[in-house]
Amino acid sequence: MDEKKSKRRGRGVKREGPRVADAFHLSPRTGRTRARSLTEGQVAELRDRALELLESYGVVVIHPVAKAALRRAGARDGGGANRLRLPRALVEEALRETPKTVTLCGKDPLKDMVLPRGDGQFVMRTGTGAHGFVDPRDASYRNMDLGAARAIGAVAEGLDQVGFVAHPFVHGVPEVCADIHALGEMVNRTTKHNWIQPYGKENVEFLMRIAAIAAGGEAKLRARPIASCITCSFTPLEFKYMDTECIVQAGRWGIPLHACSLPSAGGSAPLTAAGMVLMAASEIVAMVVLAHVLSPGTPVIATPLMFTLDMATGSALQSCPESIQTAAMAIQLMKEGFGLVAHTYGAGSDTPDVDGQSMAERALLGQAVALAGADILGGVGQLETATVFSPVQAVLDNEIGSMIRKQLTPPEVSAEAMNFDEVLAVRVGGHFLDSAQTLALCRDQHVPEVFLRQGRDDYEKSGRRTAFEAARERALALIAAAPEKGYLSADQQHEIAEVVKAGEKVVLEATSGKMEVI
Repeated sequence: MDEKKSKRRGRGVKREGPRVADAFHLSPRTGRTRARSLTEGQVAELRDRALELLESYGVVVIHPVAKAALRRAGARDGGGANRLRLPRALVEEALRETPKTVTLCGKDPLKDMVLPRGDGQFVMRTGTGAHGFVDPRDASYRNMDLGAARAIGAVAEGLDQVGFVAHPFVHGVPEVCADIHALGEMVNRTTKHNWIQPYGKENVEFLMRIAAIAAGGEAKLRARPIASCITCSFTPLEFKYMDTECIVQAGRWGIPLHACSLPSAGGSAPLTAAGMVLMAASEIVAMVVLAHVLSPGTPVIATPLMFTLDMATGSALQSCPESIQTAAMAIQLMKEGFGLVAHTYGAGSDTPDVDGQSMAERALLGQAVALAGADILGGVGQLETATVFSPVQAVLDNEIGSMIRKQLTPPEVSAEAMNFDEVLAVRVGGHFLDSAQTLALCRDQHVPEVFLRQGRDDYEKSGRRTAFEAARERALALIAAAPEKGYLSADQQHEIAEVVKAGEKVVLEATSGKMEVI
């Protein structure tokens, strides 16, 4: 090995993070405080390593159209039949050409979201893919069904911190087309943006058709994308046919993509934080390249969802300290190193119940990734490592999100803000209760919706009613207030039902022998 290569191989991400003085900085654009897990040198090191990995080793791409397009764009064959190496110049071009802002539209234009937000803040979304549902009426658990999906839509519609809504995994229908049924139901239950998660390659087009009907037609969907679609890597460094087809179809229908990497430390990715972040970054950047080649101009949201294997049990964890740390690191790298809009879990826990552990874990997670600069905090309402949805937890997550948003709002520091003239003249034993400034600003304080601020006497008189009971009442009220027939017209609902029916037929025929009603 020559000396130059030896030095290159010897480089590594240093174990120490930023010095205390450098751990926080103010964004010059928004004034928002950000926490930095990585130094500028470490961001540059991880970026360079990701590009080196893609260029020297590459990724596995199964989709024949994608493989041909990548080869025409300059990708070179790697080891194995489907592995392609992505030249650094092509990767840099893709990063340069990918839109730097993303608009996620609601059916109601007042629900539109432009990311990054001008104030440097975030939006939240509900959890996706949950198989289980905790009924807010009695805390009973059942498999997710279409009735539960309606409840999720109703609760999400009424939570002011939730910007968009993901469809869950519903039972009671053929498993292979559960996504088509779920989106067909969910898209009628909210005026907010919908997040699509396909479960099979044949399903993708039907999901897009449902979104187009809800938007008022294909042209209106392209003009105002009321839905966006997830595309995932198959860690480590592989891409299934279905997820590549999502990229093709997103370009065809004009909707944004969430490029999602789900590495699991110690399983599908190295156990170290640096190795985890490298894997996520490499896979996300590869998806940026795929989108650039297959669907030029498609907005791409970098979505690192970080998990850690519990080495004692083999369980995947999303809210342990290691997962929280790597999520914050990955967001910083996506923002600072690659200039991408960034999205990760900002709510979630590893416990199956809405309890103290859940609240502690999701508060730590949400604050960490929000301070790192995440544009989207996902996972509202999810429990048990993203496999269960609880409307009560969703209401509590909304409250946590509101508190984090207030915490991240940059404070004014000036003589006026300090009320300096009155401070200079305050009398002995004086106060500021009757200050003009206090009277002018007292209504700007954060006021919780379900978190309690009461003394012992009132608490005892209430029967020791806690925030959990208040959240339950709020969830039930939102479900009760939802319009019975939904938000789409009767014609749209009928057309969507026909697409769901046709999609089920096609998918079942394509997967004959694999079908299971769940």
